[in-house]
Amino acid sequence: MLSINNLSYYIGGRPLYENASLHIKPKDKIGLVGLNGTGKSTLLKIIAGNIQPSSGEIQKAKDCSIGFLNQDLLSYQSDESILDVALAAFKDTLSLHDEIEEVLKKMETDYSDEIINRLAYLQDRFEANEGYTIKAKAEEVLEGIGFVTKDLSRPLKTFSGGWRMRVMLAKLLLEKPSLLMLDEPTNHLDLPSIQWVENYLKTYEGAVIVVSHDQTFLDRCIETTVEVSQQTLTAYSGNYSFYKEEKKERQEIQQNAFENQQQMIKQTEKFIERFRAKASKSNQVQSRVKALERMDRVNEVIDDNAAVNFKFKFSKKSGRDVVVLDNVSKSYGDLTILKNTTIRIERGDKIALIGANGKGKSTLLRIIDGTEKIEGERSEGYNVIKSFFAQHQLEALNVNNEILQEMVQAGSDKSEMELRGVLGCFLFTNEDVFKKIKVLSGGEKSRVALAKTLISESNFLLLDEPTNHLDMQSVNILIQALEQFEGTFITVSHDRHFIKGVANKIWYIENHEIKEYLGTYDEYVDWKSKQVDHDDSKAPSPKKEPVAKKESKKSASVEEANEAKKQLKKLEKEFEEVEGEILKLEAEKKRIEFILADPTIYDRPSDLESANKEYLDVTFQEQKYNEQWEKLAEEIELLQEQLA
Repeated sequence: MLSINNLSYYIGGRPLYENASLHIKPKDKIGLVGLNGTGKSTLLKIIAGNIQPSSGEIQKAKDCSIGFLNQDLLSYQSDESILDVALAAFKDTLSLHDEIEEVLKKMETDYSDEIINRLAYLQDRFEANEGYTIKAKAEEVLEGIGFVTKDLSRPLKTFSGGWRMRVMLAKLLLEKPSLLMLDEPTNHLDLPSIQWVENYLKTYEGAVIVVSHDQTFLDRCIETTVEVSQQTLTAYSGNYSFYKEEKKERQEIQQNAFENQQQMIKQTEKFIERFRAKASKSNQVQSRVKALERMDRVNEVIDDNAAVNFKFKFSKKSGRDVVVLDNVSKSYGDLTILKNTTIRIERGDKIALIGANGKGKSTLLRIIDGTEKIEGERSEGYNVIKSFFAQHQLEALNVNNEILQEMVQAGSDKSEMELRGVLGCFLFTNEDVFKKIKVLSGGEKSRVALAKTLISESNFLLLDEPTNHLDMQSVNILIQALEQFEGTFITVSHDRHFIKGVANKIWYIENHEIKEYLGTYDEYVDWKSKQVDHDDSKAPSPKKEPVAKKESKKSASVEEANEAKKQLKKLEKEFEEVEGEILKLEAEKKRIEFILADPTIYDRPSDLESANKEYLDVTFQEQKYNEQWEKLAEEIELLQEQLA
């Protein structure tokens, strides 16, 4: 459907891509991953035609249409209602509707056969385009991503940037392009909306490329992961979790090959130095020099998964009760957020506050902070020292300060060395600490503000969407830091990977009350699904079927069993074939390992290079067959249980 061939793109003299290639097939579901600054968004812009590559080409099928959701759409405004903006996805069908209206108007004075035939033709086309259902489809998508019915008639310009972005996402989903490209689509969605989009993308008929820092979102809706690293594109045939495991194994193989090659290079260089002056060895010396020059060097693995050791210091330890809300109510006019709700935060609680936007999560954080007026009583425990992180705090950073200077002025009494250590945990190293705040990206400013929050020596943290604008590496760093935090915190977040990593309690607002689940997010999801199943089980039992229907069911059951037996036989045959291939590869691997164990091979650089390359290929193939073996084994086991 679309091919990227030998793509190169330079910013100034720095290559962002160099001879990168990627082939996208219809129905591919691709996640584009990599560190910030590697060029993920740039690649999408190149594919969309917004940027021209320095060299290489992008070939696409004639019928390939491209839809692109990017952060530039945040500034789009219109006087039209959000429903009309979304309906613009059906422009051809809307044109037919307008033409039908014109023909109907003409028919008030013109009853000719030509006019009647024209109307019949237009109505047939309108019906073929499912014109009578487009409004219902648009409403379904808009409500799926978080809009309420009464808002659909409001003008787009009356919504904030994040909500306008949702409308543009809805329009794109309704257009159904051959290739749908989404750049950080979850940034402006709450958890229920993210889950709705996940389910939509799973069954999307076209191809999808997603750039996202939400690891759970990627796991749920992609089937291929493409990593942007070292100016090239590397594809992994699985979701994000598969990619992490596969990459780890590839890196181990690459690092072993690198170390073997380095050992061989050292030995060769020693030989050259030792015999360079001997005329009798000149031919051998020259041969080895040329071999080193011709050698394809294996790169050392660069570990981009930073591990942090974040040392928190408390000047005071809080009492057992941190904050208690007793019979608290909060309303904005007719909008009720909380009503007569009571809840307690205790020392050591690590709370994730989840739920849809508009339920009052940020309001509740301000109530807990003591900055929001309420009815009822809020009491704060002994020795509680609070620190509040929210996105508006990015604006509170002094843009004329350098990063290190901003940290010094936070008043934590840490030395410059300690502050540099903290900044290093948040990926600001060496000369980076002297960058001015005003030149930082949104993600970098978030990291600075988070670092300031964490060095404040507070024993109670309130974190409002702390992962917004952070890349995956930064999110993982924040998770590690909070895992080491011995105080108390409550966080609002829609990032499930983050919530899973930090929370030991889940809060949500239901019927204007704060509900609490004592456990991790995974346990909460499991409990919630059982609650839904329990509710479903209360439904009335279906009426008994007539005997004839039961017999037909029995017949269908026999047919299904026969089909399962055929499938089992087929899988068992395939299983044996895969097992045979694994045995062959294991034997081949042992043969190569025997060759590599021979010390004399280091005197034959070309043979060593060939053996290393062969070893990498065989190991990679063995891994693929092992994965296939495991998948087949699971399928066979399921069918056997079904037939038992």
